[in-house]
Amino acid sequence: MEIIGIDIGGTKCAVVRGNENGEIIKKVMFATTDRDRTLQMIIDAVDSMGYSDAIGISCGGPLDSENGVIKSPPNLPGWDNVKIVKMLREKFSVPVFLKNDADACALAEWKFGAGKGTENMIFLTFGTGLGAGLILGGRLYSGACDMAGEVGHIRLSDFGPVGYGKAGSFEGFCSGGGIAQLGQTVAKENSQMGKSVSFAEGEITAKSIAEAAKNGDENAIAVYRQCGNMLGKGLSVLIDILNPELIVLGSIFQRSEELLRDEMTKVIEKETLAASRNACRIVPAQLGDSLGDVAALCVAVCGIKGEI
Repeated sequence: MEIIGIDIGGTKCAVVRGNENGEIIKKVMFATTDRDRTLQMIIDAVDSMGYSDAIGISCGGPLDSENGVIKSPPNLPGWDNVKIVKMLREKFSVPVFLKNDADACALAEWKFGAGKGTENMIFLTFGTGLGAGLILGGRLYSGACDMAGEVGHIRLSDFGPVGYGKAGSFEGFCSGGGIAQLGQTVAKENSQMGKSVSFAEGEITAKSIAEAAKNGDENAIAVYRQCGNMLGKGLSVLIDILNPELIVLGSIFQRSEELLRDEMTKVIEKETLAASRNACRIVPAQLGDSLGDVAALCVAVCGIKGEI
């Protein structure tokens, strides 16, 4: 089976040609600009790939996956009710499938990564934002209106960094933007006391704070400790409600596991039911930099097989 995957992001897009085993044969990348220009570049890239049996699209939500519509994602301004599935189906005369990026990445890690062989798995993006893809009973679970897995919207505290439009949310504490907000607060506290922090010399980002923490900066370590604490609280809710056998964490956890796991584990051991906790492993995503590409291919493969 020859398939094409399209990964639409807020800053860049990728179009890949591959097969049902998740192997990438050819790849084209380009910057995400305005809607019409980007859509034309996607069409041109797909056209350059030659014949395919199906096309899969991974894109940030909100989406209407059933009807193939991109519905005004915050990272894609101007992409209002884009009927992308119909557009590509009419252009290339092949089946086309659309899923949000968290669901698509969950499928990829389940089929080809850390989740192979599991029946009940949760994937968390843990990057710019925080969203989850849920594999329950051996199938992707999307919910009543395609909104299952929006765990970033859960409020963990009355106060805290803002994520998903909500102060103190899971995304506020456990995302790139949230970690940066925590770092900015620490830097301001120190500045008002006439002190400085090493990670505030340039732009404060999750990456700059992580680098400082790995170099022994106590303030940076404290930021990641707080993030790990809230990560443990959020995961505890998921473990007790959904009873997964595996939780796969992407992006920031992949790069900074050693700064997060100890505090995360302490909280999970305190908060969760023992039977559920003992049945669940928590691991970093396995597919690395190829995750987005494989995810888009998985949308096509699973769509053809009727698994989504």
